Amino acid sequence: MAKKKVLIIGAGPAGITAGFELLSRSEDYQVLILEESGKIGGISRTVRYKGNRMDIGGHRFFSKDSRVSRWWDERMPRAGAAAYDYKKLGRETALVEGGPDPEKEDRVMLTRNRVSRIYYKKKFFDYPVRMNVNTIRNMGFFTTAKAGCSYLGSVVRKLPEDSLENFYINRFGRKLYSMFFEGYTEKLWGRHPREISADWGSQRVKGLSIKAILLDIAKKAIPALNNGEVETSLIEEFFYPKFGPGQLWEAVAHDFIDLGGEIRMHARVARILTEDGRARGLVYVDEAGNEHMVKGDYVISSMPLKDLILAMNDVPAGVREVAEGLPYRDFVTVGLLVDRLNLKNETKIPTLNNIIPDNWIYVQDTGVKLGRIQIFNNWSPYMVKDPDHTVWIGLEYFCAEGDEYWNMPNKKWKSMAVRELKKMGVISGIENVIDAHCERVKKAYPAYFDTYSRIDEIIGYLDGFDNLFCVGRNGQHRYNNMDHSMETSFQTVDNILSGKKDKTNIWNVNTEKDYHEEK
Repeated sequence: MAKKKVLIIGAGPAGITAGFELLSRSEDYQVLILEESGKIGGISRTVRYKGNRMDIGGHRFFSKDSRVSRWWDERMPRAGAAAYDYKKLGRETALVEGGPDPEKEDRVMLTRNRVSRIYYKKKFFDYPVRMNVNTIRNMGFFTTAKAGCSYLGSVVRKLPEDSLENFYINRFGRKLYSMFFEGYTEKLWGRHPREISADWGSQRVKGLSIKAILLDIAKKAIPALNNGEVETSLIEEFFYPKFGPGQLWEAVAHDFIDLGGEIRMHARVARILTEDGRARGLVYVDEAGNEHMVKGDYVISSMPLKDLILAMNDVPAGVREVAEGLPYRDFVTVGLLVDRLNLKNETKIPTLNNIIPDNWIYVQDTGVKLGRIQIFNNWSPYMVKDPDHTVWIGLEYFCAEGDEYWNMPNKKWKSMAVRELKKMGVISGIENVIDAHCERVKKAYPAYFDTYSRIDEIIGYLDGFDNLFCVGRNGQHRYNNMDHSMETSFQTVDNILSGKKDKTNIWNVNTEKDYHEEK
C-alpha cells in the first residue's frame, strides 16, 4: 500500500514533535515539514552569535505531563547529580552517578536552579511574590500592612472575573496587583489588564495566589502536609539543554530526517487547498518567490490561526472577520555582552563571579520600556563563550510588528537598552558593553482581546475538516508552554493513528485549571 502523506506546517516544538512521533510510531506515513524561516525550533530556537547563544523567551523544561517528561529524557538524558565547580570555569562537572558527563556529552539536560525575581524601584522581590522578611523589608511596614488589608478585602469581596485585572485582584489584592502586575502586563500586551480577557490569567497563573504561596510555605515547613503536588509557578528546579532549547529541536529534527522525514526551509505556506470538507494540500512559496503545490492526506498546522484562515478558500465571512481581528504581541530581544553587572548576589545561591543568580528578571518599573532581563550565564554556562569574564544578557522589549519600535535600527536598540539599564542601576554605562545583537520575533504571544472572544467560531469551522489539525501555541491561538504545544501534537498523532475524528482532546490541552509555568 502507498504511504499516506502528512504535511506539517512549522518546524517548532509542535511540528517537530508531530513529525517525529508519526514516523517513530508507524511506517505507513510519509511526512513533509514546511518551515517559513531557515531555523529549527520556532520561538524555542537557540540563536548563535559570535560564540554566545540566546534563548528566545526563556524555556524551562518542567512538565506535569509524564509523557512529555519521558520524551525529553529519551531525546536528551539528564546529566545526573551534576553541580557547579566554581574553581573550574564555573562549568558543570562530572559529579555524576550513572548519568552522562556534560563536559563530554552534547545531548544532555542540566539541572538548574529556578530563580526569577521582580525588579521594582531598584529592589528585588521574589517572583511569585512571597510574604517573607525580604518582601516586608523592601516594601516597608506601612505598604506591607496596606497590601495585607487589600488582600483580606479581596477575600471578602470577590470581583466578577470578566477581565484580567479582576482576576489578579481576586488573588493578590488591589495593592499587590498595582505594584507587581498592572504595569508589567500593560507593557507586555500594550493594553491595560481591564481590557484583557481573564482567560489569559487562567492559562498563565491558574492556581497561583497568596493562598497557594502560603500553603507552599507551610508544606516546606511541615513535611506531613506535602503530598508531592506543587504549583508549577513555585518549582525550584528545572532541566535545561546544555546549549539551549533549540539544541533539543535540532537534535530531534535530525532524528526525524533519519527516520525518512523531510524538512523544507524557507517555505512560506500561502494557500491551503480544500475541497468537500477536506484539506487536499497546500501551496508554498520558496526563497526565490516561486510557488509549489503539494498534496497530502493530512495537514497539521502550527502556523498562526489568523494566517491559516486567511490562506483558506471559501471561508464564511464571519469566521474570516474573527481571524482578521485576532491580536498578537511581538517582541525584540537585545543581547548585550557586558564585562560586569552592578547588581551583586545577595542571595544564598552561589554563582560564578558573584553575579545575581536569576534566570530572568521582571522589570515592573513603568519608567522604562524594558520588560524582562534574561541572564544566559545562569541558564547554562555553555551558552556563554567566556562565562568567567563576561555576562551575556537578553533584554526583552514588547512591541507590535511594524510599529516604531519594531522598525527601530539595531544601533538605536543598543543605545536605548544601555540607557535604560544605566537608569535602573544594572550597569554603569556604555563602557561596560562589549557587543550587542538584536533578534525580532513575530507573533510571539497570541493575545486575549479584540475578536478572541469569538474564537470558538474559528474552531467550529476548522473542525469541519476531519484531516486538518491545529497544534502548538500559534496554531491554537493559545498561550501554550512548550510542553503544552508538544501535547497537542501527541494528541493529534494519537487521533491520526487511531482514526479518531473528534478533536476535542486536542483543543482541550492546557484548559485545565491546575497547571501553569509562567513565561
